[in-house]
Amino acid sequence: MVLHQWEKNNPTWLAKMNGGEDHVHLLIEYPPHVAISSLVNSLKGVSSRLPRQEFPDLAQRYYKDILWSPSYFAASCGAMAFVFILRSNHFIDLQTKCLIFR
Repeated sequence: MVLHQWEKNNPTWLAKMNGGEDHVHLLIEYPPHVAISSLVNSLKGVSSRLPRQEFPDLAQRYYKDILWSPSYFAASCGAMAFVFILRSNHFIDLQTKCLIFR
């Protein structure tokens, strides 16, 4: 998988992954010296570039040859909260639809 290849080249651990047709939810452990914006840009770049190299006609399916939108949401937490989220097995697993809070 593309993200597991990315993980090998970065000081991170991809603990959980889920999503839908148009978004993903990732639980990633990363060191505090890594900027979250750099982490997201790297993830988006690799997860866009590698599939397009393997499937050249894939680029024609997307607007302006762009796979990912430039936006993202990221939240960070301490080690204990990370362990709680990881062990709960519900947070990422249940994120199959984009939630809208009103």
